[in-house]
Amino acid sequence: MKAALFLAASILSAASVHTDFEGASLGQIEKVSETNFRLHVAGQADQHNRNRQASWYYFRIDDAAAGELILDIVNLPGEYNFKPNKGAITGDTPPVISYDNGRTWTHMTTFEYNAAEPRLRLRVKPAEARFWIAHTPPYTNENLMRLRNEIAKDSAFHEETIGKSVDGRDLLLWTIAAGSPRKTVWLMFRQHSWESGSSWVGEGAIRALLSPAGRALRESITWKIFPLADPDGVASGGVRFNRKGYDLNRNWDTAAELDMPEITAQRRAIAKWIKGGHTVDLFFSLHNTEPSEYLEGIAKFQPLGEKFFAALKQLTTFAPTRPLIATEATTTPGMPGRMTVIQGLFKDFQIPGFLMEQRIAFNDRLGHLPTVEDRHAFGSQLVRAIDEAIK
Repeated sequence: MKAALFLAASILSAASVHTDFEGASLGQIEKVSETNFRLHVAGQADQHNRNRQASWYYFRIDDAAAGELILDIVNLPGEYNFKPNKGAITGDTPPVISYDNGRTWTHMTTFEYNAAEPRLRLRVKPAEARFWIAHTPPYTNENLMRLRNEIAKDSAFHEETIGKSVDGRDLLLWTIAAGSPRKTVWLMFRQHSWESGSSWVGEGAIRALLSPAGRALRESITWKIFPLADPDGVASGGVRFNRKGYDLNRNWDTAAELDMPEITAQRRAIAKWIKGGHTVDLFFSLHNTEPSEYLEGIAKFQPLGEKFFAALKQLTTFAPTRPLIATEATTTPGMPGRMTVIQGLFKDFQIPGFLMEQRIAFNDRLGHLPTVEDRHAFGSQLVRAIDEAIK
């Protein structure tokens, strides 16, 4: 009966593309025919109109016909660290599709990548007339508030608003602890808004820490967590830069509160903690990239880094594509506004910081493309690996 209604409705209407919801993003929408659209990735450039990143798209199709629909994802080339490239969206990064408004996502299998244009062509034979497609499973501010509402009454949980974003959204710092922990770990998720896998891992870590099985972790360690570092970008379907064009993981050596209130608030919260006589035993920031996966850290803390790297390999699905990396002092020598969070925090406070890039492409250890469930599981594994590293 449902299939019959779908077929009947599709005869009476034509497919349309929509981006009128949180996190959605597309540029120009070209209707080539009733069954073919060219969908331009909006992308995002920095404050100098350089380093265009085309790493995010998220849209909804309404009134799709029962037959095949061809969606061409185009306008993919960009620039990274001032070097041009063909873009991060390739045949190694198939999108995800949902028929229930984002409650469940599955990777698409019918697609073709043309490197010459470049173009990612999606062939969809929809199961229903309405569906959603995204680069990776989206995690929005709404997702975060749903999590917050679930955990807010837990006695081990505490929330602070440490500042406001460019658009006036709350910048949150969550603390999870019980008793009188002796060590402190800071976790940072979602510095770059397209990297939704980071937030799914963060949710998995938070749930694990507040679970009955996580009691020992919250009794031995105070966990200070930035659960979503760029709420404006997540809301608007951004990619890498805040609403004024500043990369929230490339400006930790500069101070401009009006342009970068997010970094200002986060750095101030860390400074307040240290000036209060507390230590930071490990700082960790999680990111997503396409085909690679690695951990980098401050060279001064190489023994801790090696222990952490080994714990990740043993206790998690971490699938490194290279050995532990000793980070440089900055990503771009001689140019201000180019320090990552771990580089900047080391310069200011000598903090042992680590940054992980986690792939969105096929993971050999998982044996498939990473899912939301895999990200949740990794979050639980991650906090145990950190505990092991700092013992």
